[in-house]
Amino acid sequence: MELQELFTSLREFLNFTIFSLQDNPVTILSLIIFFFSLSIVLILGSFTRRFLQSRFLDQFDIDPGLKYALSRVAQYSIVVIGVLISFQFVAIDLTSLAVIFGLLSVGIGFGLQNITANFISGLIIMFERPITVGDRVDVNGIEGDVMEISIRSTKILTMNNTSIIVPNTQFVENNVINFSLGDPTFRLHIHVGVSYSSNLDDVLRALNEVAEENPNVLKKPKHQVHLTQFGDSSWDMELRIWIPEVKNRFIVRNEINQAIARKFEAMKIEIPFPQRDLHLRSGFNKKENKNNE
Repeated sequence: MELQELFTSLREFLNFTIFSLQDNPVTILSLIIFFFSLSIVLILGSFTRRFLQSRFLDQFDIDPGLKYALSRVAQYSIVVIGVLISFQFVAIDLTSLAVIFGLLSVGIGFGLQNITANFISGLIIMFERPITVGDRVDVNGIEGDVMEISIRSTKILTMNNTSIIVPNTQFVENNVINFSLGDPTFRLHIHVGVSYSSNLDDVLRALNEVAEENPNVLKKPKHQVHLTQFGDSSWDMELRIWIPEVKNRFIVRNEINQAIARKFEAMKIEIPFPQRDLHLRSGFNKKENKNNE
């Protein structure tokens, strides 16, 4: 008898009406079912994204950025459909949702412009793909690799291993440098000054040898050596090389600079330091003589 009373009390508690929508009561049980189904939808969306990205799409020859975009779109589609279905448990149909979204639009107009702009910018990035996961980008002077693109913001890992969260509107409204878009090759400019007493042919041969001996320098397009200008105390030379991966440009630049220093030392080519001549005007001496008189 006590067990029956317990079940009766529990049923009455679960069927207790909290509020009503369009003459439809919303009970505690319906809210529990709503939040439970919503949790299932979120978990299913996350599982679908991981499955598509790490297993299913790996079987096809697809660009990693496109793979990420497809898995994200699938996740968001499942979540949106699941949320619409979940609303049915609390007696909210599509007509009611239209009313709710209409009310939300008022709030968007007053205080949620940035969130809405970032949301729409996230969709634009997903479909137009001006940036993709793994790209090396420069945003407002911050350079790093794109690690994750979400619906509101993008996560960038800098070269100092620092994570920066950038709003999606930055990639749509501002100028963004994408070093990896389309072609990851990069032309590197190496500047060096040599003494006027050096033999120009030896300098050209040394710089050409440095470029040819480095395995990270592409053979095509071929490197170039230029005498860019006549400086105050040196010929200003420039070595232009092509490398296969823009992300390695700092490593290659270091290798080339060290190789140039060793090659110049072996070939007795001088890298001059700035020199200034100081001339003392004789007027100081005349003034000093007058003071002595």
